[in-house]
Amino acid sequence: MAIKLTTTKMTVKRIKVLCYGFAGVGKTTLCGTAPDPIIISAEAGLLSLADKNIPVIEINTADDLKEAYLFVTQSDDAKRFQTLCLDSITDIGEVTLSNLKETHKDPRQAYGELADMMGKLIRAFRDVNDRHIYFTAKAKRLVDPDGVTMHVPHMPGQQLITNLPYWFDLVLPLRVGKTDEGETYRYLQTQPSMYWEAKDRSGKLAPMVKPHLGELFESIIGESEKPVVKKAAPKKKAAPKQRPKSEEEVNETTTEEGEENG
Repeated sequence: MAIKLTTTKMTVKRIKVLCYGFAGVGKTTLCGTAPDPIIISAEAGLLSLADKNIPVIEINTADDLKEAYLFVTQSDDAKRFQTLCLDSITDIGEVTLSNLKETHKDPRQAYGELADMMGKLIRAFRDVNDRHIYFTAKAKRLVDPDGVTMHVPHMPGQQLITNLPYWFDLVLPLRVGKTDEGETYRYLQTQPSMYWEAKDRSGKLAPMVKPHLGELFESIIGESEKPVVKKAAPKKKAAPKQRPKSEEEVNETTTEEGEENG
């Protein structure tokens, strides 16, 4: 094999994002902020994008997802799309597991086959180098023996829950914050905390950023090196009104209830 040298600057041209959160927080709406998106939808909840004109591929099974993958990677009609959005990977995993259980007497075999099948499909999308990838997932609560609650992206089966964050550049919980005046707002968390799993492989994002995929991608691979959070940051004297309270200041139970109802 002939060796071909390149650089990290030339290689990293597209971002792979996993966004997770509770129902109704705005994960699907975020698809509308991506550059030239196409949505591969395993949900029936696209009402939040009714005012947009975004192409949609509806899927119900893993086989449907395979066909969607072939279309977006091989069809000339799909070359115009810059962002491939799958909403949500949790739903397609749950439907696939249900189908597999009907053909396996031992549920453990169904979970094993699911982990193998879904792992290959997710990695196939991740390895599409000329498109941004945006996957959504439900949030799952994990409670440790000391009673501390941790939130992670949810998939059926422990193996997929463990592996899923490793397959993406960014793992971002979409959360709801509250100002001192009681007004709520949404933000993407980019750094892990005691209560939420998160990851920013680029190292360019502030701990909390505006939920806008176009600005997020531009802040990482665009000409400007300015983090996206700087664009919308308030003046220093007004900062306390815009920033959420810290994890220590906020009762976590109350925050979780607000996010689930958001």
